[in-house]
Amino acid sequence: MAGNSGRLEGKVAVITGAADGIGHAIARAMATEGAHVFVGDIDDAKGEAAAAALRAEGSKANFRHCDVSVEADIAGLIADAVARGGKLDVLVNNAAIAIGGMPVHEMTDEQWHRLIAVNLTSVFRGCKYALPHMIRQKSGSIINMASAQGHIGLDGWTAYAGAKGAVMAMTRQMAVEFGPVNIRVNSISPGTINTPMNEKVIAELGDHVARAWVKMHPIGRIGKPEEVAEAAVYLASDAAGFTTGIDLRVDGGLTAAPRFVPDLV
Repeated sequence: MAGNSGRLEGKVAVITGAADGIGHAIARAMATEGAHVFVGDIDDAKGEAAAAALRAEGSKANFRHCDVSVEADIAGLIADAVARGGKLDVLVNNAAIAIGGMPVHEMTDEQWHRLIAVNLTSVFRGCKYALPHMIRQKSGSIINMASAQGHIGLDGWTAYAGAKGAVMAMTRQMAVEFGPVNIRVNSISPGTINTPMNEKVIAELGDHVARAWVKMHPIGRIGKPEEVAEAAVYLASDAAGFTTGIDLRVDGGLTAAPRFVPDLV
């Protein structure tokens, strides 16, 4: 249950892709810390259930359908949060899909455009619709979900890495551009996290992928969504008031390690 001394008490936060995985963990952590969270997701049943569960715990939470590849859905989610919450303090551009496991020359244009729409264009649109509110109130924190894949190479994931690298570049640019109006923009680069998205990758490519992922992380395991959520809470909080333009790596040492070539056979 949210308490009166939460780190995000009184803040209004929008999180995309928040029905499960990292997004759900972020929504729950922020709600527990006192924020009024607006859960956006393409899965209506899971999204409604996630928001209802948070309300049952005493937190403020609302769900709105949001397919982040549809501009009107993103605009509507942010407008709804401002209408209900009266302001917008935090935006977490989290929604993403994983399309990979194949070399560039085997990827179709359809796959490329779908990945870019969800993993990159949605970040642009989220910021586009959130920034006017934050500029008007002269405060705000935007958190963009990047990836360790934007820092290192892994066979078969060029498009995913390209999108996440672009997210980090956009984050730095916006931090510089909007810092003068007290808007902070940061990104988080998770390593491999135990999420439904990664479970889907394992189901498609095989259990050997999961074993390879564990070996890639010096800490000897993959991460938990709650560990990424804690980083997001910090970046959203006043404790991070002098933190902007950074990429916070929550990756179990993955990007610090020498290049690991997994056995994909």
